[in-house]
Amino acid sequence: GGEEEEEEVKEKKEEEVGNCQNEPPAKRVRLEDLGQDGESREDAGAAEKAPAERKRARGQNKSRPCMKPNHYEQRRLCPSVTQGCTEKCYFGARCRFLHDVGEYMASKPADLGRSCVLFETFGKCIYGVTCRFAQAHLGDGYQNVVNMDLAKQWEGKSLVRNNLSKDLQHQLRKRKFSFKKADEYLRGLAKPHGDGGKGGKATGSSTEEQEVSNCTMPQEGLGDGPGCPVLPEQGEDPKPDALQSPSPTDGKEASSIKTVGPVTDEDTIKLRSCEKRKLEIQGKLYLAPLTTCGNLPFRRICKRFGADVTCGEMAVCTNLLQGQSSEWALLKRHHTEDIFGVQLEGAFADTMTKCAELLNQTIEVDFVDINVGCPIDLVYKKGGGCALMTRPNKFEQIVRGMCSVLDVPLTVKIRTGVQEKINVAHKIIPKIREWGASMVTLHGRSREQRYTRGADWDYIAECAKIASPMPLFGNGDILSYEDANRAMQMGVSGIMIARRVPVLGALIKPWLFTEIKEQRHWDISSSERFDILKDFTNYGLEHWGSDTQGVEKSRKFLLEWLSFLCRYIPVGLLEHLPQKINERPPYYMGRDYLETLMASQNVDDWIKISELLLGPVPTNFTFLPKHKANSYR
Repeated sequence: GGEEEEEEVKEKKEEEVGNCQNEPPAKRVRLEDLGQDGESREDAGAAEKAPAERKRARGQNKSRPCMKPNHYEQRRLCPSVTQGCTEKCYFGARCRFLHDVGEYMASKPADLGRSCVLFETFGKCIYGVTCRFAQAHLGDGYQNVVNMDLAKQWEGKSLVRNNLSKDLQHQLRKRKFSFKKADEYLRGLAKPHGDGGKGGKATGSSTEEQEVSNCTMPQEGLGDGPGCPVLPEQGEDPKPDALQSPSPTDGKEASSIKTVGPVTDEDTIKLRSCEKRKLEIQGKLYLAPLTTCGNLPFRRICKRFGADVTCGEMAVCTNLLQGQSSEWALLKRHHTEDIFGVQLEGAFADTMTKCAELLNQTIEVDFVDINVGCPIDLVYKKGGGCALMTRPNKFEQIVRGMCSVLDVPLTVKIRTGVQEKINVAHKIIPKIREWGASMVTLHGRSREQRYTRGADWDYIAECAKIASPMPLFGNGDILSYEDANRAMQMGVSGIMIARRVPVLGALIKPWLFTEIKEQRHWDISSSERFDILKDFTNYGLEHWGSDTQGVEKSRKFLLEWLSFLCRYIPVGLLEHLPQKINERPPYYMGRDYLETLMASQNVDDWIKISELLLGPVPTNFTFLPKHKANSYR
């Protein structure tokens, strides 16, 4: 039994090596030596023998405790009561929430403060009696007080855009949304696979082949050779039936759709690439898409400190197509974000192209970004993120397909490669330009390096020359205006300021944008930093709500951010300037109590800071940061 399992593992490794036919022998040997978890077999054996204390804390805390609303609020008030329409409760007698305001108020936790940010800003708090700052706007008989003069100023204004409507969610869940352009492109992809058999080449007229080649022909060095149609890559999963062979009924169904109104140029003339909106962001400061921490309140903080371009958190295309509210929340845009994009992750042309068309029709964005830099195993093993750099045919189909359905520019974020010492970005960038992308962002590390080691800016400079005239933004190790100046001297069009270990930039110090624009080191005081946290919590209460659920969600994201903020070393305490992004200082005393507290890497101290802003935590409250290396208890 053990020998058979070893043979199966060997066969899988051979298939993986076969997927990259052009890779050098060194890489193949490396792949054969790797175990399933990415560690070599020799290393795995050594790890078992090594004592436990030598293991580094790295990766994600995947089994983190999840605090759900019923953990901190057992008896909740029905939303219909808060909105003043008790008689319209959808569930009626079956409703599991309270409808008696007096009963709810008897068990409601104590208020957290005397002033409500929603009431003070907008003149009305939509959370009414459930607000944790309700004493600021409750009158006699628990009536919600409204400041009419202030409320009229905001009447009819849309502060947050790109919300998911119930009608659109219903269409997506019932699969009634029309993907006309995407379906047309995908039928074109399926044509070469007609009668050629499994892995065979397409047969048909030369005109047909020429039409298909415009969108599916592999470029030199990325395909099987010039003149070959795009075929499924060896070892890949077969395409869905809809992509393998077009159904004869598809044309009939498309033609049977009833249209209303006159025929316009948009109905008959395809938009040329030169007519699309241009992405004019050269030389601007770009806040990278940040998973978990790059939420709307955090982006508002960065925008206030001088970020020019912002981008939403990475959204998975399949979840968006299913109408998941939690995924659509990542696309929300605040009205202060004047240049805003969204980042999509996916592994296949059908879902990515459909998702691009969906967003093109339903939300307001200035660009759409494809994440081809995500290194995490969950994404990589499904063929997305960095894996697309090793699947050029799929990569090409995705980029060309999304360009064909979008009216806004398409950008791509990539890494130097997958293996540590094998850079491939310089080979892929010219192809991305030919496929129709408007810009590339290059993170100066490979997937194997993740967020360790220094970013290779010499290689980024080399790629910037190759990418020309397409703009290329560099990313990695920017923590001071001096780092930014050195990066811009490399010939890149701009810099992306990002997040994690160790490319934390904006997460460690969101005022970095101000430092770069004013060309100075800002010795920011602990009280100024605390005011930033106060603004973040106010923005969080605006965005997630001022009821118990909103308060605890704001607390959760504040604690995640504090797990990065604690790494900042005040300028006045540094022996030499600037702080290096990889430096993790020993425990030190700040210039006052608050500065010392903010420098702590202990979770309990972060919770103490959150209590200064959002009141005491609920009973049995626990928090574990997303990344293992971020703290200790």
